[in-house]
Amino acid sequence: MLDLMAIQSSVAHPTLVTMIYTLLLAFVLSSTIGWTYEKTFKGLSYSRNFVQALVLSTVVSATVMQAIGDNVGRGLGMLGALSIVRFRTSFKDPRDIMFLFAALGAGIGCGVFAWGVAAGGTLAFCIVAFILSGTGLGTRHFYDGMLRFAMPNESEARLAVEKVMKSNIRTFVLITMREVDGGKRMDVAYQVRLARRHPAAEVLASLSAIEGISDVNFMMQDAVTEM
Repeated sequence: MLDLMAIQSSVAHPTLVTMIYTLLLAFVLSSTIGWTYEKTFKGLSYSRNFVQALVLSTVVSATVMQAIGDNVGRGLGMLGALSIVRFRTSFKDPRDIMFLFAALGAGIGCGVFAWGVAAGGTLAFCIVAFILSGTGLGTRHFYDGMLRFAMPNESEARLAVEKVMKSNIRTFVLITMREVDGGKRMDVAYQVRLARRHPAAEVLASLSAIEGISDVNFMMQDAVTEM
């Protein structure tokens, strides 16, 4: 039977069993972090490569920490070697950086044989990520997107549009209005929040059915960015 306490006591000279166990644990923890990222992601630019990079970064950091061990000279040499490599990847979402830090932290914990800390920290991080994803903490005001269309500059058309908007859209705010064709038509844009029972396709169909309405389009808003 594998004695974990005996393995943890051999930090200075890790055995083959210790290294295998460490890398397997790093892989399991990083896969958990990657799965959490996939399930809680709500943006538009999802990257499969980033999820795989999370897993790989944990394994690499665990390997590096095992190679350094308690040797100060190795640590300084590794620092000099890593300073040669320039990482130019930019992160548009701060949340991605936090997931990368969590993966690196799990790998470092495994690499120094602090397996309990690595597993506990990973579990706590994933639970908090799911809680934040479900509660929507930080959302100040949310619109589903922008609705834009052209309409005749007449009272009848304005009344018909207002009737459709009030009956099909939960919240709408006029953001732009300009006259075109010498004042005969108006180009308008609204920020809207759709009602659950009226999807965007139904709203577009209702507006297009009004006589004189043209160029109806709906642009979804990024779920991460507040307008």
